[in-house]
Amino acid sequence: MPNKEIIKDPLSWSELSRLIPKESNRIEGPTNSYALLRLFGQPKTNVRITLYRDNHAWCPYCQKVWLWLEWKQIPYKIKKVTMRCYGKKESWYLKKVPSGMLPALELDNQLITESDQILIALENTFGPLGSSLKKPKVLELRILERKLFRAWCIWLCQPALTAAQEKKRKDIFQSVAREMENNIQISNTPWLDPIFDDSGNSLPGSADVIFIPYLERMNASLAYYKGLNLREEHPMINQWFNALEALEVYRGTQGDFHTHAHDLPPQMGGCWFNANSMQKQFSEAVDCGEGLNEMESHFSKQQQPQNQKPEAIALLRVFKHRHNLIEVNPLKGTLFDQPLRASLTRMLLGQPCAPNKGSALGLRYLRDRISVPRDMPLLAARELRQALEETAKLDSAKQGPSLETRNRFDQDPEPFSKETSNSIEYS
Repeated sequence: MPNKEIIKDPLSWSELSRLIPKESNRIEGPTNSYALLRLFGQPKTNVRITLYRDNHAWCPYCQKVWLWLEWKQIPYKIKKVTMRCYGKKESWYLKKVPSGMLPALELDNQLITESDQILIALENTFGPLGSSLKKPKVLELRILERKLFRAWCIWLCQPALTAAQEKKRKDIFQSVAREMENNIQISNTPWLDPIFDDSGNSLPGSADVIFIPYLERMNASLAYYKGLNLREEHPMINQWFNALEALEVYRGTQGDFHTHAHDLPPQMGGCWFNANSMQKQFSEAVDCGEGLNEMESHFSKQQQPQNQKPEAIALLRVFKHRHNLIEVNPLKGTLFDQPLRASLTRMLLGQPCAPNKGSALGLRYLRDRISVPRDMPLLAARELRQALEETAKLDSAKQGPSLETRNRFDQDPEPFSKETSNSIEYS
């Protein structure tokens, strides 16, 4: 097949603006990371809850509470707080929560911290999501989740002294993963703790919500650092992920492999590679923006409605923040404007578009700093990362600044604070 002709002049911002889809309603529409208020068709007077969660939607404990509120459709307000690994924590929040712990939640003006305590308080007030968190079977599953978490942490975050020690840690993790699979199999559904609606369809319950955040991060980190295809080696866990990814609520909170692989080290105190051929293949695909396809998500862009195509969503998010994206880029100003438009042109038209000379560094800088789901959903980020990389290749192999493992201050939200003011977020 002949190569597609290279476009010399990218679309202008005016031309790009005409391709932007209408943005979904943040308050009443699908689960999203941008909203500061969620109502689920109820009046504002019904709001009794304020959820304090992290700006970047990186925090697994915040995701747990976020999912519970979304699936229960309890109206709530959101206030976003900076995690220490990517910036200075807001003074107003430290006055409220001196430890800086996230998440926190106010229920009828009573402040609660620690995610499990928050869920129990919500359950006591609004009823359980399926089985109660205090039910013996769910308590057993909560213990199993912590057992799996510990096995993951030991394998991922502690250097192995020998190949035998590395293998033993892998074997222990996979043994516990099989315990999780056994519990899914027993339920005769895709879930650990199924809820059944009036039509007999099953949905995830409380125990599934407990497992979701860290299983998502295990799937990403073990592929990137260890070369493990968790979904291939554990088919029942794969079935569980497939069922989750079919649900709009989950997809609104889901991170991608690139985001997790690079946000975890400063949160976990470091992640250790087990260099092997699969690990190298997986990490290279993640880092260059290609992604790992169904290892990351079985939900495809062909399943999206026409007005929610990933390319269009990516354009919407970039267009909204284009001025600050250009300003914080190492190329800055007009030097990055044309390469950014060239990448968007490629993404939307499916044809390569020539960037200005010397632009590869700036394009790959942005490629590496798209945060999912803060900036956009997983599939939209995949389309944008790929377009940025393919456009950068037309210039050179030059990479952007490497990502820190001790902090992610390059993700400081402060430069974007004016663009994410309450007046915008409540629209």
